[in-house]
Amino acid sequence: MLKKFLNSFSSLFYKGRNEQTGITSMEHPCGLFTLSNQPVPLKSISVDVSINQFVADVSATLDYKNEETGPVEALFVFPMDEDSAVYSFQAVVDGKNIVAEIREKQQAQEDYENAISQGQAAFLLEQDSSSGDIFRCSIGNLPPGQKATVTMSYVQELSLEADEAVRFVLPAILNPRYLLQESAETNSITSYISRILGKELPYTFSVSANICSSNGIEKVHSSCALSPLKYLADDKTVAQVSLAEGHKFDRDVEILVYYGGRNTPSVSLELPQAGAKPGSLMGDTAMMVSFYPSISVAEGESTSGEFIFLVDRSGSMNSPLNFEKGSQFRISSAKETLILLLKSLPLGCYFNIYGFGSTFDYFFPESVEYTQQTMEEAVQRVKSLKADLGGTEILEALTDIYSKSCKPNHPRQLFVFTDGEVCDTGLVIAEVQRHSQNHRCFSFGIGEGASTSLIKGIARASGGTAEFIMDKDRMQLKALRSLKRALQPVVQDISFTWTLPLGVETTLLSPAPTMIFHGQRLIVYAQLKGTNAPKGAAGEVCLQYTLCGNIVRSTVPFSLDPKADDKLTIHRLAAKSLIQTLERSSQDAAEEKKKVVDISLQSGVVSPHTAYIAINKELNEPIQGPLTQRDIPLAHRCHDGRKFLGVPQKNIGVPLADLPRSAVRSLLSADHCVPYFVSDECDDDDPFTLSDNESPLLQLISLQKADGSWELDEALTSVLGVSVQAALAALPDQSKDVPSWATILAVLWLHSSFWGQREEWELLEKKAVAWIQAHSDSSLGECIEAANALLKSSVDPAVFGL
Repeated sequence: MLKKFLNSFSSLFYKGRNEQTGITSMEHPCGLFTLSNQPVPLKSISVDVSINQFVADVSATLDYKNEETGPVEALFVFPMDEDSAVYSFQAVVDGKNIVAEIREKQQAQEDYENAISQGQAAFLLEQDSSSGDIFRCSIGNLPPGQKATVTMSYVQELSLEADEAVRFVLPAILNPRYLLQESAETNSITSYISRILGKELPYTFSVSANICSSNGIEKVHSSCALSPLKYLADDKTVAQVSLAEGHKFDRDVEILVYYGGRNTPSVSLELPQAGAKPGSLMGDTAMMVSFYPSISVAEGESTSGEFIFLVDRSGSMNSPLNFEKGSQFRISSAKETLILLLKSLPLGCYFNIYGFGSTFDYFFPESVEYTQQTMEEAVQRVKSLKADLGGTEILEALTDIYSKSCKPNHPRQLFVFTDGEVCDTGLVIAEVQRHSQNHRCFSFGIGEGASTSLIKGIARASGGTAEFIMDKDRMQLKALRSLKRALQPVVQDISFTWTLPLGVETTLLSPAPTMIFHGQRLIVYAQLKGTNAPKGAAGEVCLQYTLCGNIVRSTVPFSLDPKADDKLTIHRLAAKSLIQTLERSSQDAAEEKKKVVDISLQSGVVSPHTAYIAINKELNEPIQGPLTQRDIPLAHRCHDGRKFLGVPQKNIGVPLADLPRSAVRSLLSADHCVPYFVSDECDDDDPFTLSDNESPLLQLISLQKADGSWELDEALTSVLGVSVQAALAALPDQSKDVPSWATILAVLWLHSSFWGQREEWELLEKKAVAWIQAHSDSSLGECIEAANALLKSSVDPAVFGL
């Protein structure tokens, strides 16, 4: 029944193209932004999170009640993190607990449909085939007046932020994924989710988190209002926190946990599953190994490389970064970020900038050498960029980039900025993977709802890193951190060596790392085989790599005494890692699918080819009456101060913001519209033209030359808050080089005025200091003292190496 519904819905949803706008049209009366007054059987969502060090175990409970006169089928589509390992699903009906079984997806779907057709209550949980970060929960044949509770459990690794916070995110926003006409057959389930304003969601939402760390818990921050942190142990190793009452399931819940002490390498061993066959994944001890490699800045930064910046310019980039009033728009933040990146590049490298939407363009036919001329041209073009390229089609842009030859002795580094609203996630990741030998990809998911499958997938496939810009995060800061990683010396010959007792051996379950970055946690999973280790035995694991010609080793001793965990957390995380590795494999697809299904069925971790199914077979008599489909709505967020625009329902196959301007104008004049939101901060004449007011910091950075220096002119002195005449008069020796004086003034101003954003301008400051040192003489100290006096600052001359 579910499959028939999807197929019938898809055929109704995609019916040709609108000749005037060139977008997909639809004839079905329901759609992406329809506000429905039909009853919603979901009544509440409650989430219990257990955070232990760097792993979260999550149980989400959904309470349903059918308040209609006939049986209903409830369909709930929701986002999850790409790395979540779903390992349990169960339902409670009339006090009876029904534990679901994991089966091959096609079999599970058929069992679900057969159960419904026979009047039985059935429950199905599956991962969407088009993207690993979307799940669907189906409740079939819920009788009138009956309640049902379903609980889903999963585990996931938690990312480590630059400030050493452990980051947990519970996704709530599932943005519609842009669909191509030829993608209609893929049945991307985001296309028909009902959406209403968050404050009107008809179900309640709560989150409670228990946190545990042997290092102690210093503080907890969140993007949402929290209850006061409650310590459950005197040594502050256990604490509890929850969402404040009244929170709606209308924004991602981000929780940042700060532990005491430094992060240190560790090895955790977990006993096998009781009754599992020895030699199998679940029948042997599983290991989780964590390293924190440190690459010294003294090793130097690369001055070579080809840096390509691929920027989303679809209409949805005209949305705000967050939902606070006055929030910067995504495209404006991206433009500022591009300027910072351009100014921070080293002389002698190569670069290019691409934009993508329904089509793509680039600044230069191929990457050009970074010079004053090319940098100036790029900066001016960046300032005029707009989010005016329609939809979110990244694949063609990537294909064009990869078709260009790499520059000899200049490793290619690709930076991708997108809000992640694409449907062909698998194809995009596969394209990046095909070219992983000659480039690294650093990806950035912008705003709530960015696809974790896409952002993490392309970074993982190429040995880069993934960042997410949420709430009040600054895109500029995270992008510059990634540029520093890209400029780090290349780490080579990465390997692991194990020292174990006779008769004991290990097999890696996660792929050996191909890249290591400073300050980033490195996690690998392994299977420990053999039973001959004496009691109290110990082992060692050594991470070894070559850096700038030197061999670096990091060794961690560990006890061969595995701990019991009834949730088998390490085994299931290892299974998830193995499934993801096999899904990315370029080997025989049928054979890899078979391996994925086998691992999934062994571990209970859902994969693209398996699903959980539960059937209540103990009903006294079949459920009677026609079955009514009910979709559970998700939140459609509205930013403060935004105004309504209308879109005809026959043209809502894609979000309004992803349409060309000509299409938008033609739609605004049409009848039978449903609401969509755009910003009040747009021009009245053109809702997609943004007015950019450069900050003083950006103004100063924009004036810097490619070699790191500044010229002393009115543009610079107006930012510094002095006149050209006053600046020249303060120069200690009038015969000295004026550009050196201007550059000293600019660097001191950065330190005194924008110290809090130093990570954003640190690289361009290094260029400036290097330039000053190359042009300085014994009077540098005197110039710094005079510059401090002029700017009324007190910056330490040590900034310039004195």
